[in-house]
Amino acid sequence: MRESCLGHNKRLIENIGSLTVLQGANYILPLIILPYLVRVLGPEKFGLIAFAQAFTQYFVILTDYGFNLSATRQIAIHRDDSDEVSKIFSSVMTIKFGLMLVSFLVMSAIVLAVPKFHAEWLVYFVTFLSVLGNVLFPVWFYQGMEKMRYIAMLNIAAKLMGLIALFIFVQHKSDYLIAIGIQSSTNVVAGLLGLMSFRRVSPIRYAVPSRDVVVLAFKEGWHVFISTAAISVYATSNTFILGLITNNTIVGYYSAADKLTKAVQSIFSPVHQALYPHISNLVAQSREVAMDFIRRSLRWLGAIALVVSMLLFAFAGPLVMLLLGAQYTASVVLVRWMAFLPFIIMFGNVFGMQTMLPFGMNKLFSRIIVLAALADLVYVMPLTYVYGAEGAAIAMLLTEMIVALTMGTALRRKGFRFFELRKGAD
Repeated sequence: MRESCLGHNKRLIENIGSLTVLQGANYILPLIILPYLVRVLGPEKFGLIAFAQAFTQYFVILTDYGFNLSATRQIAIHRDDSDEVSKIFSSVMTIKFGLMLVSFLVMSAIVLAVPKFHAEWLVYFVTFLSVLGNVLFPVWFYQGMEKMRYIAMLNIAAKLMGLIALFIFVQHKSDYLIAIGIQSSTNVVAGLLGLMSFRRVSPIRYAVPSRDVVVLAFKEGWHVFISTAAISVYATSNTFILGLITNNTIVGYYSAADKLTKAVQSIFSPVHQALYPHISNLVAQSREVAMDFIRRSLRWLGAIALVVSMLLFAFAGPLVMLLLGAQYTASVVLVRWMAFLPFIIMFGNVFGMQTMLPFGMNKLFSRIIVLAALADLVYVMPLTYVYGAEGAAIAMLLTEMIVALTMGTALRRKGFRFFELRKGAD
């Protein structure tokens, strides 16, 4: 029993390490290039790219269809059954490619019909390559198998090539199309490398799934899809709405502050992503042991997240000057508004992703997220209209607070106690 426990802990630590590398490729490496891009492109062109990426993110959410959580959980449960894993893999990939085709048709219609988009139509079509990369990259499969090390290094290699290419080929403000092309195509390269390596993890084969299997996969991912789609309303739409109401320059200030905050927040992403399949597996064995593990996680993550947020607030000015430059002075106050997001979002992740989903409360999880998204729609437009980029930042902070508080209250009513350890647990 002790050897089994040590094996599980070793696998968890290994996956946290691998996910840290993977998350570094997704956030920390872009943070390295951020000081260069914001200076070369300027707020206006940088804002245009951010607006295009926010628009494209809707299609990323659609093609994900919640599989990053629902399929991860199913793979984690059945990972010792290669036939079942093959069915899950085949159905998920088939659905994702089908949704990508629908997304491309919808995106094309909007870009060609709406003047604001049509004026820079090539930017949106190039940015759509990131949707293809996201579909190709089966992160959910590797997470469920708890074998993240197989793709972590491949992903970071692709990101490093993109990083070098940006420094070489983006030299002037007029190179903004090249900049977005390199960033989007890097996702495709990473996706192809990840897809080519899955046989090293499990002897599975792709087979055209039956109608029943596809329908089941749709049902499994529905509630999580609704949740992630709702999350995009305030995580992505705040940038998108800001771009519709104001201009690319203001979006540039907001996006730069947002990327800086998310880079700091990404410190916790590897831990959350590695804990999810681990806790899902624990719940299947013992709900009491799983809950004790969650309580311990919350204590440590909460303390670290609070310190990180306080430091981000205190050093917002120097960080913006160092990483973004003097022309982004307007981003300082935005970083301060967003500084405590890592702390607040940490609670939302533990309550939702680490507790509600593993314990089968998918409907409750999605309802809370949808409620928060609807609340965001009520105040984000007036706040943005009156206060501009600060209004968008305030709206984001309010919405994440609603998510964390509502989830915590709902779980407490169901008997979940997060700040009580079992007797003898220490």
